[in-house]
Amino acid sequence: MTTSHPGGTGTLGEHTVARIGYGAMGLEHDVPHDDALAVLRRAVALGVNHIDTASFYADGLVNRRIRDALSPHADDLVIVSKVGARSAASGPLPLVLAQQPAELRAAVELDLAELGMERIPVVNLRRADLGPGLIAEGDQIVDLDDQLAELITLRDEGKIGGIGISNVDLATLHRALPAGIVCVQNAYNMLNRTHEDELALCTERGIAWVPFFPLGSAFPRFPKVADNAVVQGVARELGVTGAQVGLAWLLAHAPNILLIAGTAKVAHLEQNLAAGEIVFSSEQLAALDGVAAESPDGDGVEAFLDERR
Repeated sequence: MTTSHPGGTGTLGEHTVARIGYGAMGLEHDVPHDDALAVLRRAVALGVNHIDTASFYADGLVNRRIRDALSPHADDLVIVSKVGARSAASGPLPLVLAQQPAELRAAVELDLAELGMERIPVVNLRRADLGPGLIAEGDQIVDLDDQLAELITLRDEGKIGGIGISNVDLATLHRALPAGIVCVQNAYNMLNRTHEDELALCTERGIAWVPFFPLGSAFPRFPKVADNAVVQGVARELGVTGAQVGLAWLLAHAPNILLIAGTAKVAHLEQNLAAGEIVFSSEQLAALDGVAAESPDGDGVEAFLDERR
């Protein structure tokens, strides 16, 4: 087992974590159980100590696999969950919104039971008033202050550690800051820098920035970073993949960016972690920085992947 941390180290609330972590969403029903456990154990063996999950991933299966693979948890293992949705047995998506304070509490309790933990180190509130993804309607339109009050109570009770927030604009982030936000998760990558102003605020305040869609996606209006001509050129110069260049650029772009790239394959996991070893020349970094950012407007087509994340 290695003691190195892929990508170096960063801060997530009160925790020091590897800057390249692991997003466990993909360890769902179609992944054999032994394969899922092997990926999780290999990640930790290679120095990953930041794992992202949620109780609504595969109706709790992902959480239970994390428990099976990694329990008893190492002292420095930081498991981060997300609340704001719950699993659904029927419907167009495998989940529905669960934004009410009581639903947030229920999700935390479910995390604790499924993961076999007494305290979740960080819990992110996934807001639903900003696309892409499901947008709150009816009784799921809940005031941010009411949600944060419940999470603060859970923190005071010792059931969660830090509070994070996901899928928010700059105004909402400013409203949330007094709660002691330690993490922000937003769609962000080299080609989609819509939230650059929020990243700058988080960098200034030492708040972890954890991008989802870090390499784009297969859905319309979310182009893949690896398909960009400049990215491909730099990848050829370095003898690496375009995806590795996209991940390495994020690490180079701001010191508070933490990655949670996910995969169900050990070989792909090792490739993602190797992105932390890439060093760009000043010319390469300038070329990547100059790639024209694209701002997808989103029309709901990409909701399925985003909400399963």
